[in-house]
Amino acid sequence: MLGILRKYKQSIVIKVVFIVIVLSFVGTIFLVWGRGDKGPGGADYAAKVNGKKVSMEEYQKSYYRLKSIYEQLNGRGITPELEKQFNLRKVAVDNLVDMTLIRAEAGRMGITVSKDEIQKAIEAIPAFQKNGVFDFSIYQQVLKSNRIPPAGFEQDQEQDLLIQKARKKIQNAATVSDDEALQAFRKRNDTINISFASFSPADVKGEVKLSDQDLNTYLQVHQDRFRTLEQISLSYCIIDPASVAGKMTLSDEEAQTFYQKNIDRYQGKGGILPYVEVKDRVRADALVFKSARQAYEMAADAINKNKTGEISAAAKELGLKVTETPLFTAAAPPAVIAGETEVAKRGFALKQGELGGPVETKKGIYILKIKERKPSTVPPLAQIRSQVEQGAMADKARELAKQKADQAVAELAKATPALKLQDTGSFGFSPKGEVSRIGAAPEIMEAAFTLTTAAPVARKPFQIGDRWYSIKLKSRTENNKDAFAKEKDAIKQSLLPKKQQDALETWLKDLKAKAKIEINPSLLSE
Repeated sequence: MLGILRKYKQSIVIKVVFIVIVLSFVGTIFLVWGRGDKGPGGADYAAKVNGKKVSMEEYQKSYYRLKSIYEQLNGRGITPELEKQFNLRKVAVDNLVDMTLIRAEAGRMGITVSKDEIQKAIEAIPAFQKNGVFDFSIYQQVLKSNRIPPAGFEQDQEQDLLIQKARKKIQNAATVSDDEALQAFRKRNDTINISFASFSPADVKGEVKLSDQDLNTYLQVHQDRFRTLEQISLSYCIIDPASVAGKMTLSDEEAQTFYQKNIDRYQGKGGILPYVEVKDRVRADALVFKSARQAYEMAADAINKNKTGEISAAAKELGLKVTETPLFTAAAPPAVIAGETEVAKRGFALKQGELGGPVETKKGIYILKIKERKPSTVPPLAQIRSQVEQGAMADKARELAKQKADQAVAELAKATPALKLQDTGSFGFSPKGEVSRIGAAPEIMEAAFTLTTAAPVARKPFQIGDRWYSIKLKSRTENNKDAFAKEKDAIKQSLLPKKQQDALETWLKDLKAKAKIEINPSLLSE
């Protein structure tokens, strides 16, 4: 179900259908009726459409209506995460903009709604019915209990009916022509054979010639593809807490304090083990902890005493040797610090000449200094010529394959095209788009069945994977053509819903393109 919601979340179906569905969800109107009319930051409008303000109250009703629809489709509540994923607040505002435009257009179209129509619409709402029949007393009680003035509710119904009638008028104006029906009939029944020329980068790679200017231009445009990663080498010394432990003592009070702070470590089958039973283990653990802390403090003290950043001086004070790494990138630390993620991370964060640390790991306490840093850079062409040639060649080959496919379209129009052509063999229409000798190519499938003997060449090439195809109708076999007259009306009826939907979408798109629309930005940042 979530897949359906994702698929249709921006469609006009979801954007407009709530007008009808809401009649079955009157409760969602009650949820929002009477809420404040101020938005974030005190704004008193959700949007402006051709200068007309859309109020925050209208936005709230639109939002809760839409949320109710999504919850019904989902079968359960919409979580805040899903709400953000479906961008419900923006869709709610877009709905309002669409409805405002449609209402205004309905007026220009001369559409009106009578009181009788409003009454019938209200009587059809289940919330106002008893045993399937409208009950005026229930209608009054429901409105009164939710503090909804009847005049306001009836006005909302009038506006919804205006929108429905305007949409219906556009739908009713949509028709399916005989030619469209015939084309659909032939798609269902005919078999065709197409000739095609195809071009891939691999086919034309040998024709590509690259100059130094081409390579320099490619490198300039695609610098990030060739930029080296930043590299550093580190000087470091490491204090092993075990070496400190031999010089340390631990009082019984320290051991007991450690036991109390870490009591969960000493679990037995019957629960927490008494201190006396685990005394030796506690002392060993406490000594390890104390020596690690002491080693950390020693490293920190050594760093503080050597503000000049001389790691050799810090190491000498601690009786340690300095080790150096080769140059490495953040993605590939050298073997000597393999697995020491924090050491590498802190190393790259260091400034030149700065002592870093202490960094505590399982191996010990590190003091760090950058020995050498090589910043990220784009090498000169001479150093990376082969890589640049490879990239430029691939791009040029793709461009040339497309260029040849475009040229082939014009060549196919000739009586005897100077092209190496292949035939698909005879095939019928398949919604999956499987074309013999080409493969899954829905776009080619659709285009092929629009081709005629009068216009046998597709106007543009089609890209399938990394290959371009230019196609031409070779032959067409008309099957069951005498049956068209009998099936024409049924075909028109089957095509009409999509034709009507397309008409609605085109109409609304045109309305929006001509309108001046301003959406309150603070509303969408909620």
